[in-house]
Amino acid sequence: MLLKELSAIASPLNDQQIGQLQQAAAELSPQQLAWISGYFWGLSQNQPAGQHVPASQPVAAVRPAGKLTIIYASQTGNAKGVAEALKQEAEAAGVAVALFSAGDYKGKDLVKETHVIIVASTHGEGEAPDDAIELHEFLQSKKAPKLPNLKYAVIGLGDSSYEFFCQTAKDFDSYLSRLGAEPMLVRLDCDVDYDAPAAEWRKEALTKVKETLSTGEAEVVQLPVGQAQQTASQYSKQNPYEATLLASQKITGRRSGKDVRHVEIDLEGSGLTYQPGDALGVWFENDPALAEALAVRVGLDGCESVEVDGEAMSLQQALISKFEITAANPQLVTKFAELSASKKLEKLVADKDKLRQYAGNTQVIDVLAEKKTQLSAEQLIGLLRRLTPRLYSIASSQEEVGEEVHLTVGLVEYQQGDETRQGGASSYLAQRLEEGEPVKVFVETNNNFKLPADDNTPVIMVGPGTGIAPFRAFIQERDNRGAEGKNWLFFGDRTFTEDFLYQVEWQKYLKSGVVNQLDVAFSRDQVEKVYVQHRILEHAAQVWQWLQDGAHVYVCGDANHMAKDVHEALLTVAEQQGNYSREQAEQYLNELRKNKRYQKDVY
Repeated sequence: MLLKELSAIASPLNDQQIGQLQQAAAELSPQQLAWISGYFWGLSQNQPAGQHVPASQPVAAVRPAGKLTIIYASQTGNAKGVAEALKQEAEAAGVAVALFSAGDYKGKDLVKETHVIIVASTHGEGEAPDDAIELHEFLQSKKAPKLPNLKYAVIGLGDSSYEFFCQTAKDFDSYLSRLGAEPMLVRLDCDVDYDAPAAEWRKEALTKVKETLSTGEAEVVQLPVGQAQQTASQYSKQNPYEATLLASQKITGRRSGKDVRHVEIDLEGSGLTYQPGDALGVWFENDPALAEALAVRVGLDGCESVEVDGEAMSLQQALISKFEITAANPQLVTKFAELSASKKLEKLVADKDKLRQYAGNTQVIDVLAEKKTQLSAEQLIGLLRRLTPRLYSIASSQEEVGEEVHLTVGLVEYQQGDETRQGGASSYLAQRLEEGEPVKVFVETNNNFKLPADDNTPVIMVGPGTGIAPFRAFIQERDNRGAEGKNWLFFGDRTFTEDFLYQVEWQKYLKSGVVNQLDVAFSRDQVEKVYVQHRILEHAAQVWQWLQDGAHVYVCGDANHMAKDVHEALLTVAEQQGNYSREQAEQYLNELRKNKRYQKDVY
């Protein structure tokens, strides 16, 4: 289309040249077009203005430059952030570079590449992120080409508390190697506190790239064709915005077994923007009382001096602001088992499944209580992960709330003997942060959980508990845009009277027709427990009809049980209503995922 328009505007090309350009471009892939744009730019920079180069004259001064292609497979945005940082560093080092989401990259084009770096997160139980499913499947299929001329590197992001730690990165590494590609350096599998190791790995990777990448003067690579340029905010995970807490209001009843808060944060003047489906990253401080108790547990008083990132501070301050002191992890348990010689912990360490289960259900202070052990301040912080921000699904649309952002935060709280244990970030937002006080935040874009571009598309939303958050944003957005597409919400929680989050709002939307159907499941309001998956099965015929009409399905909330149960219910719907076999039903849902019609935001 662009070339067809050339002849309609003032152009330095004659009709014959335009025709030749059109014919050549028609045979090129988007990646080749992106590369050649840089090549032509390089030619232009070496050619005096207005000078014609005869066809017989060789252009010896300029040769095509090598290019690094970075592909990111990201579910929540972490891998995208690492990939973008690598791209900026490559550009600063004079390396021609192109950046792609895995969902925008055609696997067959790998045969045309010389240097590729993949940054991959892992989703669910070792699954590829939604945007990487197609590339992941292609590389393990018979269609995948041999890649003897490709040099590659892979970095994975994950959480070692999970069984399939960095599995997607391991898969990409294995697939590329099997196809004959040559690794430039050993794959790095990063844990949740990945910033420092990822930065060091990127530096090493770029060194390897520069050693083998051809260079030239045509080293300017335009954005890949079809990839829109986004205006980057000056605020990020590394440089958060200091916002202000406007409100933290409990929205569960006084007799509820849960404390769920509606949190409002002021972004005025920040320039921060977000879309429904995005997340808000919140940097928090730990409870000072917990920090003190942790130090005392290992024979310290918190006044000891420690050095963190070259800065001297008290142990107490480091525990409050620099380290994760609530959630345990397998590494911490393993290290403390060695320091304490605890028989119980040593036995756990020997069984990986039991170790993961124990670490996932035990706080740091209770691990340290397994055996009384005197530690130095350095030994204590050596056990701990660095503090990382928590990501919360945004519960508002800027079309509705302007320069604010809303969250739905469930306070993590349980009894451990006579003591109460709480989550670090949730207790900070719900109890320790006062209205009017500052809170450091940033927006984490999630392109894998987005409303359909077509406002006429029907939407099915499944969001029990705090999983309701993004759907509040979805409905606010569709209401303000006057979207004509139908909206169906499945919501569930414990009881109707105490746990119906945003009940008045949903009833208003139902009455006005913005929400066309609302089905709820309150598990404890009857003898036999009822959950959202049961409601889906009760309406199987209607759900199937909506899917046949092009509906998009969104699931948000608990990954361990709810999301699996909902997936199983959708399989059953396809089997019963579509007369599919189990294998066909699985394929049907996979196709929905590939086409962005089945999206999940689960945790």
